Amino acid sequence: MLLDLSQSADAAALVELRASDRLREVHDRIEDQVEELLRCRTPQDPFGGQPRSRAIADTLGSRPENYGRWVWYPWSGRLVHVLPQSEFRRVRTDRNRDKITREQQRGLLDRQIGIIGLSVGSSAALTCAMEGIGGAFRLADFDRLGLSNLNRLRSGVHELGLEKSVLCARRMYELDPYLDIEIHRGGITEDNIEDFFSAGEDGRGLELLIEECDTSWVKVAAREHARKRRIPVLMDTNDRGVLDIERFDIEPDRPLFHGRTGDTTAADVRDLDQQAALRLLLDVVDEQRLSPAMADALTRVGHTLSSWPQLASGVMLGAALVTDTARRILLGEPLLSGRYSIDLEALVPAPATPGAGL
Repeated sequence: MLLDLSQSADAAALVELRASDRLREVHDRIEDQVEELLRCRTPQDPFGGQPRSRAIADTLGSRPENYGRWVWYPWSGRLVHVLPQSEFRRVRTDRNRDKITREQQRGLLDRQIGIIGLSVGSSAALTCAMEGIGGAFRLADFDRLGLSNLNRLRSGVHELGLEKSVLCARRMYELDPYLDIEIHRGGITEDNIEDFFSAGEDGRGLELLIEECDTSWVKVAAREHARKRRIPVLMDTNDRGVLDIERFDIEPDRPLFHGRTGDTTAADVRDLDQQAALRLLLDVVDEQRLSPAMADALTRVGHTLSSWPQLASGVMLGAALVTDTARRILLGEPLLSGRYSIDLEALVPAPATPGAGL
């Protein structure tokens, strides 16, 4: 909840909140934020020749509590005082310059990104939000956080059982309370996939899709909808640093999955049994390019392994690859469709003879 104390209803809501037992912590570091703002504006002379306190007071005005917004996070009981939206985002992304120029940053924060699958996908969502790639997001996942997810998801044991879509949105809002986030708590289904891709009341639809789910029908159907709407799709396979780029925005007739599944449609895979679904996924990721550990694991899933292995380091690498690529595509770079790999074991190999690499 964003509260603007210049509005009487918001001011009354804050008074009520402060008097309630829902409020656990108040964080008001607005003077420090204003100082950073002044340093961003004029690094060579942030206070304009005045004392720091005077320059900050001039910016805050006669009622400092009314400056900016108060953000209420009901899940943690925290109330936080932050800069107004444009100033907040200018300061929060200032250290991106000039790997991302201010003009580019403003443009990126005006884009809408969809993310399906919030196990691996949650790291991509958080990294995009952290870097300022997208200001509006649609998140979809039907699953809830389990203990075995904590080897790769940024959550805590106090959040076990909560929906992954809700957890991801909370983390993103804690990075930037001005984000626009829509969550699909039941994941993507035949009933809601049209809504997930369609334009909202503001006339805007998705401009990029990050697909990280395990369900065969969703993987195919999402690409069919993305291709129809000319939306680029990114996918990190979380093994050997493999990144998939499908530029349906500039190649509207491109076959799904680079043609690896032929003319297979979402209707064809709707009722696949477990073995057939696994076969499709192996075709999608190219079984011959899997790491030895992953190839071996897939033969043991359901027997001696509960699921396929995923490491936090691989998930974080994938998030970096997806975010960097998303930024470049949204900024108009002519990146080509294809499958790319950043295999750290190949890039940083173990020497055959100990000490040979020193």
